[in-house]
Amino acid sequence: MGYSRAMRIGVMVFPGSCDDRDAARAVATLGHEPVALWHADGDLRGVDAVVLPGGFSYGDYLRAGAIARFAPAVRALVDFAGSGGRVLGICNGFQVLCEAGLLPGALTRNARLRFVHRPQHLRLEAGPDRNRVVQIPVKHGEGRYVHDDPAALRAAGQVFARYCAADGTSTPDANPNGSVDDIAGVTNAPGNVIGLMPHPEHAVDPLLGSTDGRLVLLHAFGATVAV
Repeated sequence: MGYSRAMRIGVMVFPGSCDDRDAARAVATLGHEPVALWHADGDLRGVDAVVLPGGFSYGDYLRAGAIARFAPAVRALVDFAGSGGRVLGICNGFQVLCEAGLLPGALTRNARLRFVHRPQHLRLEAGPDRNRVVQIPVKHGEGRYVHDDPAALRAAGQVFARYCAADGTSTPDANPNGSVDDIAGVTNAPGNVIGLMPHPEHAVDPLLGSTDGRLVLLHAFGATVAV
């Protein structure tokens, strides 16, 4: 589904979210209307798409995203996604979507057990920009993606992006966290739910060093134009 009008895009906020304002600003930068969605409210307010931003929902107690999955807003999100609604989870939002069963696999502690914060090249594996290399920052301590059968994910077209070097090649140093098969982001089977560890909302303005995040956000929202 493509939109040629300004969309209303919900930004879901949990106790401990810290990138919700950045996500809302990125949505507005693209010419769309950000709509704040509170975790305790099961009404998604008729939005066209939803972003789950980065942060530390509920303090990441028990396990990142493990408590947020039970929030009324996430229960409503499961129905929204099931009816084809577009959903993007970024970093902690990705962890929440995996915990909620909306995306395959899980996120665990980084391979070297160190927080990683750096510009990162990615190779897009889905959509009209497949094989395009973009640069988007990462910042996480629990971003190591694991899955029992990454080859099956690739065959099903559910790998959204992979970590790579600037020239698009896969190298051990290009993988910031030890994710299996260099996977940085995945989709659900229909493709309307996307999760990724890098932060496209931090790459929408030349002052931030990259505007490649716009491309990822527009794809995730199903927007055809940045109005």
